[in-house]
Amino acid sequence: MLVNKSLQHVALLVVVVVVSLSLSARAENWPGWRGPRGDGSSLETDLPVHWDADDGIVWKVAIPGRGHSSPIVWGERILMITAVEEAEDRVLVCLDHDGKLLWQRTIVHAPLEGKHPFNSYASGTPVTDGEGVFTAVLDQSEMLVSRYSLDGEPVWEVRPGTFSSKHGFCSNPVLFENLVIVNGDHDGDAYVVALDAATGSTVWKTPRENKTRSYSTPLIRQIDGRAQMLLAGNMCVASYDPRDGHQYWTFDGPTEQFVATVLYHQGLVLVTCGFPERHIVAIRPDGQGNVTDSHLVWHEQKGAAYVPSPVVTGDYLVVVNDAGIANCFVAATGERLWTERIGPRYEASLITAGGLVYITSYEGETTVVRPGPAYEEVTRNQLDEYCSASPAVSDGRIYLRTEQHLWAIGSK
Repeated sequence: MLVNKSLQHVALLVVVVVVSLSLSARAENWPGWRGPRGDGSSLETDLPVHWDADDGIVWKVAIPGRGHSSPIVWGERILMITAVEEAEDRVLVCLDHDGKLLWQRTIVHAPLEGKHPFNSYASGTPVTDGEGVFTAVLDQSEMLVSRYSLDGEPVWEVRPGTFSSKHGFCSNPVLFENLVIVNGDHDGDAYVVALDAATGSTVWKTPRENKTRSYSTPLIRQIDGRAQMLLAGNMCVASYDPRDGHQYWTFDGPTEQFVATVLYHQGLVLVTCGFPERHIVAIRPDGQGNVTDSHLVWHEQKGAAYVPSPVVTGDYLVVVNDAGIANCFVAATGERLWTERIGPRYEASLITAGGLVYITSYEGETTVVRPGPAYEEVTRNQLDEYCSASPAVSDGRIYLRTEQHLWAIGSK
């Protein structure tokens, strides 16, 4: 009996551990731009694939003001930035898991800046580590970075540099160890800056030599024994040490301006860009100095995206360009497997979970595809509201911000 009880105890422990790990994976947080890994990927396996404005919706709530800031999720809190244009306020909004407004805080009251018609006055996505919430907005001619508690209490705000662009502002802060890193590519003395997360003080600030507007977000990976901060923009693709800001390597071009965030997959940095020319490049990240002539692995122009960030799942790179043409490549080689027009206009970045890719159009239609040798469309799901923000995923739900609402899509 003692042996049997011991075995029962061990079996119970195994069940508890397995269930705990399963629940942990299912309830993965989405703490910042493009999720927990910064690449649009979710480890969850039970996301919905069927919905419309009347079916498959847990709740839908109106968001004050407007903006392209994507939602982030930590536990039962959902946060995003919005612009109440008539009041000239940029506001941080926090909802609970049921869509109830918990609090909102005005980040800055300032005149509205000039911008591109496709941009908004609240485009930057916040980021959280579960203790602080960090935001970046424009205060007239200066970048304003702020920290709030999860209960909405202000902790600090700093202005680490100027910012000037006729296309307006968008910068998504990222977290690394004790640092908040923000991209300041603009038409002036461009820079990347790292702030102390506890105090807001500047730890390092690295100039960007070409002084050209771009809106890409840094991606940080551990590669060949060194932390690399990979950043496209400012007429180049470059790698920096995120701890001190010094540059490891740079790749010229392949164009002038960038929006989409880079990917790192199986030893390659994958980049889609931009303006005035469109390119997709794969670069080996193990170099030093200028690697333009030595580290290009493959290059493609047909099907490249400017604004929507791509995803990798399995061996496949899926890119949807701004005009709605989807392409699937073998990530390692650049071999194009298929091309398919799926809609007229795309701004939101792609997400992937459970081997599927979710592609949301400006018109609010999400096409779900299964990447592979041939195009396989799983479903199309329409919400009938314009959408520029990128989806967030947590606890079996997809959170999608449209022009006027935040939607929680999933099982009730």
